[in-house]
Amino acid sequence: MNYGLIIAGGSGNRMGQDIPKQFMHVDGCPIIIHTMKAFQNHPGIDGIAVVCLEGWETVLQSYANQFSITKLKWIFPGGKSGMESIHNGIYGLKDAGCQDEDLVLIHDAVRPLLPQDIISSNIAVCKKYGYAITGIKCREAILESEDGFSTTTSIPRDRLIRTQTPQTFRLGNIIRAHEEAREKGITDSVASCTLMAELGGREMHIVPGSEKNIKVTTVEDLEMIKALMHVQKESWLK
Repeated sequence: MNYGLIIAGGSGNRMGQDIPKQFMHVDGCPIIIHTMKAFQNHPGIDGIAVVCLEGWETVLQSYANQFSITKLKWIFPGGKSGMESIHNGIYGLKDAGCQDEDLVLIHDAVRPLLPQDIISSNIAVCKKYGYAITGIKCREAILESEDGFSTTTSIPRDRLIRTQTPQTFRLGNIIRAHEEAREKGITDSVASCTLMAELGGREMHIVPGSEKNIKVTTVEDLEMIKALMHVQKESWLK
């Protein structure tokens, strides 16, 4: 079985708005519902779980009912950090009876323009290799700065990958990784892929991402999401 695990436990303070960014509306629909629709519409996804910010569970379920997200099976409590929210989600799936061999596609709630082919590729790559990390090769020149204002060092971009979500694992593997992290005192790794890198010994395989798979962090991101929702590919482009 293949499950989408959507992480929506953050409060979105950096956005500076009155409600969490995952519940803000774009085109009359909450961002999190746009995200859930990507998994709802994919034939390879058997169910959806959401790790939800405390106090917003009823709102989430109401929106899911309103927008016919019939694959939503579980709502788990959010944590104090992204890593803790993922922990709550994967252990919630285990407690719900999901099997170690089941695939879990861990995805940010605020990446609403997730293409269907990225979901398909994550499933295929994880089934073949055991791990699938969505990412994009870095195109920009990269500089290193300690203070954010000055630099004397550049970093070669050829080997750099900008990671996105979903990041996909077999349930048993990601649970074992979190258990190992607890033993080693790793409590706040910024993403599942960085956790795997910190633990070492795990070869992660890259799934090509998309520049449209934007994570909404700022108001400018929100504006870009809305624009991308309305743009149509020019007929003359190959």
